[in-house]
Amino acid sequence: QVQLVESGGGLVQAGGSLRLSCAASGRTFSNHVMGWFRQAPGKEREFVAAINWSGSLSNYADSVKGRFTISRDNAKNTVYLQMNSLKPEDTAVYYCAARSGAILYSRREYDYWGQGTQVTVSS
Repeated sequence: QVQLVESGGGLVQAGGSLRLSCAASGRTFSNHVMGWFRQAPGKEREFVAAINWSGSLSNYADSVKGRFTISRDNAKNTVYLQMNSLKPEDTAVYYCAARSGAILYSRREYDYWGQGTQVTVSS
């Protein structure tokens, strides 16, 4: 089992920045791909970004490329999502997720989930 706890969400104006954190405990964190997903009201949960176990490879949704950066610190069992140039359409609950194996983009491929943290971007 991997337990995940997100933090860092909040209310920010358009153009602003936030950094989300996801603290992991349980089974070996460094063996897992870590991903961030988000879910806006009335919409399905969608892929945002993911990073491999070593941090050497990351992938992003087209909607956040160039604005968001995913990183991880295996010594601290933590993964981060730096979000810059935020837009109102980034408003959602952001979830951290983990899986073993390769980076995949479907939420159904992830085995462990956090409880989510709300990000609200005002215009």
